[in-house]
Amino acid sequence: MSVEKPGWYSRGYLPHFDASNKVQFITFHLADSLPASAIQRIGDEIQLLPKESQEVERRRKLEKWLDQGLGACWLGRPEIARLVDERLQSYDGDRYLLLGWCIMPNHVHVLAEFSDEDLVWKVVKGWKGATAIEANKKLGRSGPFWFREYWDRYIRDETHLRNTLRYIDQNPVKAKLCREPIEWEFGSARLFGSG
Repeated sequence: MSVEKPGWYSRGYLPHFDASNKVQFITFHLADSLPASAIQRIGDEIQLLPKESQEVERRRKLEKWLDQGLGACWLGRPEIARLVDERLQSYDGDRYLLLGWCIMPNHVHVLAEFSDEDLVWKVVKGWKGATAIEANKKLGRSGPFWFREYWDRYIRDETHLRNTLRYIDQNPVKAKLCREPIEWEFGSARLFGSG
């Protein structure tokens, strides 16, 4: 990765945005949780939309696929979810400020404000790299653990922030993994209350 300056950039697949003191909504998922055909189909479908609507619609369609719980769902195992949860919290207040997160069986949502010196891609790479090695050890497996890309969306205003936090908190409820957000062991609602 050669991107060192904040702003918009692409690694050839998805556009990303890095900027100091911006709140970002990030989703990353397991390598086997989203079929390549779904990714292609989403890309094809949004090309027909106006440019300003494409990323919102891409994210909506992505979330619909991820919520189906496809793949091995290794994050559904408490010991694997716990190591991701601990990694997310390990640099909270230092490299970024966690505002909300939720670890689902096959994907992770994070809402965070990033500091001046840490670009989003570097932090996400750190989360994914460290947890992939440890998870593969615990699972007795090798090979890709995480999908190579991630989705990010910077938060535009207070309403967008509240809606995003509510979405994160409600994700395990919507998936029928718990009745209330504060019951979900691998999310911020248990610590901060529901957004």
